[in-house]
Amino acid sequence: MPKATLIRRHPVVSWTSAAVLAASCLTGCVASSAQEISAPSPKPLAPCAWWYGIGEPPTSRDIELAAKRYQVVVLNADQGTAMRRLRQLNPRVKVLVYKDLSSTRNYPGAVDGGQDAVFLPSGIGYVAAQEHHPDWFALDTKGRRIEWQGYPKHWQMAVWNPDYQQAWTDAVVAEVKREGWDGVLADNDFNSLSHYSPAVLAGTANVAETDRKLRDGLDAFLAKAGDALTNSDKILVPNVSETHLVPGRWTAHSRFGGAMEENFGFRENGGTGGLLTFRGNEFQELRAQAALGESWLLLVTRTHNAREERSGYASAALLAGPQTCWTRATTDDYRDPEWSTLQDSGLGEAVDAASRLPNGVWTRTFTHGWVAVNTTAATQTVVAPEGLVRPGTPPPTPTPTPTLSPTASPSTSASPTSTAPPPPLTVEAADAVILVDPKQLVKRVTRDELRIGRLWAR
Repeated sequence: MPKATLIRRHPVVSWTSAAVLAASCLTGCVASSAQEISAPSPKPLAPCAWWYGIGEPPTSRDIELAAKRYQVVVLNADQGTAMRRLRQLNPRVKVLVYKDLSSTRNYPGAVDGGQDAVFLPSGIGYVAAQEHHPDWFALDTKGRRIEWQGYPKHWQMAVWNPDYQQAWTDAVVAEVKREGWDGVLADNDFNSLSHYSPAVLAGTANVAETDRKLRDGLDAFLAKAGDALTNSDKILVPNVSETHLVPGRWTAHSRFGGAMEENFGFRENGGTGGLLTFRGNEFQELRAQAALGESWLLLVTRTHNAREERSGYASAALLAGPQTCWTRATTDDYRDPEWSTLQDSGLGEAVDAASRLPNGVWTRTFTHGWVAVNTTAATQTVVAPEGLVRPGTPPPTPTPTPTLSPTASPSTSASPTSTAPPPPLTVEAADAVILVDPKQLVKRVTRDELRIGRLWAR
């Protein structure tokens, strides 16, 4: 699907002002009271893990794994029982309900027996709209409803219509409060209808005007729904798309609890270019939000190979803040819980802000490791800190201390100490290097052995 914690009714700000504020907080924000001075700052830890669980209904095993692994979980509206079980296992996990902003649907499960389902993937049911508000369906220039290509029985709605916005908001807020969700993952906060249809909306002259009408409508829609959810102590996290094209859009649309980037670390030009996330203002806006640590960044990297997995995780590590979560997606329909062994790298806490080298490589240092991301379409080199190894390297074997014979005399000439700098590392285009302290490898093996021992003891 196209792309797409609590900040209390903040005004819309430009990405530049947010970036300035975030940059100042990286070196220590000035507190306005003694209480603020004494409050501990949230730690910018390596990216947490999250699960976009909107594929098949989760099994009991899925929920048990989710409770151990994830800080944020998104489930479909009909999975309230799974949400409550997850809360029992891990009261700290944030559980959001999936709701689509831009469509209503009449496939089986959304409509059964001629009636809208009790729990909808959208805010407004197809049957209810058909019977009472047919004007809420978007129409093309020939007066036809717009069905999304590739997604049968998904119908584009008039997201710019204030009555549709209010009805969606009222229904979703009531359901979230009644069922006990922490908030909403609002899908399809998109930048262009062309992801789903080449149609031109009635009343617009061309695709550009169509897209502008949708964007303006979604801007107003997000403000209305976000205010209502915030007033109910719930969060709104839209799946917002292509924010590198519209400066300030990520910042504005993430202000009610965060935002989701479903194509994070995506490579341009059919897989031959640099990393799209670093185009335009998007990375600066993501970075500013992450540094503030007040809302969720939910990042998804679609991975087909180890390079994509590395570059996605390492790019998330460049942004790592208190509420920056990353996951990989190996299927388009999110069937199963995802996990990457890179989540176990043990980077620790970031000790500096990410910085960009003149050759376009970004680096960041952590208490137990270091990452470098080559965002460009050409091979680059970078010098890494000494003493670190790649995740997956076998743990070091302790070397026995040699003992001298009582009759042996020490050598009178010592080997000269090498002062040569470490050789530079080569980083391929749109790739990354992740290095960790080898002591972490030993600790992790020990923890795993203990865990496995406890499991066998059961």
